[in-house]
Amino acid sequence: MARAALVDTYTHTHTHAYIDSARSVWSEAGPVYEPVPPLRADATADVAIIGGGFTGISTAYHLIRRFPSLRVMILEARHLANGASGRNGGMMLNWINGVGSRDPELTRRVYETTRAGIDGIVGMIREHDLPVRHRRDGCMEVLTDARRAEAAHARVEQLASWGISLQYLDSAALSKRLAVQGAAGAVLDATEGQLNGIDLLRGLRPLLLAWGVALHEDTPVLGIREGRTIELTTPGGVVRAAAIVLATNGYTPRLGYFKTGIFPLHSHVIATEPLDAAARAALGWGQVAGFSDDRDRIAYASMTPAGELVFGGGSNAAYAYLYGNKTSYPGTPGSAGPSFEAIRRRLTGYFPAAERLRIAHRWTGTLGITMSRLCSMGVRGEHRNVYYALGYSGHGVTLANLAGRVLCDIYAGDDARWRDLPFYMAPLRGVPPEPLRWLGYHAYTKLTGRSPRQAV
Repeated sequence: MARAALVDTYTHTHTHAYIDSARSVWSEAGPVYEPVPPLRADATADVAIIGGGFTGISTAYHLIRRFPSLRVMILEARHLANGASGRNGGMMLNWINGVGSRDPELTRRVYETTRAGIDGIVGMIREHDLPVRHRRDGCMEVLTDARRAEAAHARVEQLASWGISLQYLDSAALSKRLAVQGAAGAVLDATEGQLNGIDLLRGLRPLLLAWGVALHEDTPVLGIREGRTIELTTPGGVVRAAAIVLATNGYTPRLGYFKTGIFPLHSHVIATEPLDAAARAALGWGQVAGFSDDRDRIAYASMTPAGELVFGGGSNAAYAYLYGNKTSYPGTPGSAGPSFEAIRRRLTGYFPAAERLRIAHRWTGTLGITMSRLCSMGVRGEHRNVYYALGYSGHGVTLANLAGRVLCDIYAGDDARWRDLPFYMAPLRGVPPEPLRWLGYHAYTKLTGRSPRQAV
């Protein structure tokens, strides 16, 4: 049965209240951005993509390359990369959250798929000579416990026997590349790296426009009415499309979809002023793009090509869930002062020399989290014309860019290569309604120091 996916009708002002403007080290490092005009009249499309982040832009890129005559339209509520794509920690990582690694064949498939996803990002930058700041000299998982370090060493050897080449570093070897205090060892994946997502999406904009993709920024979708032809209501007009793509990740429940499958989690992040080679050496940061640790509330860091040290996570204070699935953190970055101080304490605990560094950037981004931490990519609806990819749970830089290729293949009916992967049409469930959602999140995190999730 056709239905209106969103029954509430938001004003444009209301929309901006739940989709705040992006501020991060990634946005402030580039030139002043001039958005394209919003939609101001009714329009038609073969495929209308809601969201101008990694998922939406990647899907448009792959669709228009494969089907040059396709009428593809992107509707972005604010500006390109305004959501998590422009506010993340920057690391391009392998693996898929929520997926175990006991089965050798599945483990190889997952690793090869995500590694190919990173290859695709870097290849696209090179093919089109895009002005994107990035690096690919590896990321690490740092082990802070001797027993976990020993288990990680054994795991690296097991993965090697399965054809997956990672490198284990003991504490002495690690200290030469990354002088993390209290580290017992680390696992290095040399195929991982770091990406300025805003550079990527804004760099692709002129290419997509030249290929005929219609793009409208400052154009929130206020209502969706499904049917053989789907109607999208925006402040400036109605878009009628044969198919739509939900490329809105943590904002998706606002459109009426996946209300019990995904919830928005606010992640606070800091970044230092640019560090020169001497300052990086004094800090103890060598030749590596980034790292994460092995604690329940993962801390992570990456170093931009310009020398800004990005750091997030490390405690419950680094994250927040707001009642009612709110997707905009209230106030200014200074409103979360205690959270940023907690993040800085974890940073200086790992790198004591960071105490002298000036924190130049503070921001908050909205993640799309699932209870299992597994993302989902697929198609739904009575007419099988509502495509979606969401719930990346912290691995969105790689997976959201990969999603465009996956959704293009599903749209083309040529998706056999994805069907054995855990994210393909993965059911998302388990997020309780309010007020249990808010109460459960805060009670669980306070009692355990972890974020709630289903056992997998």
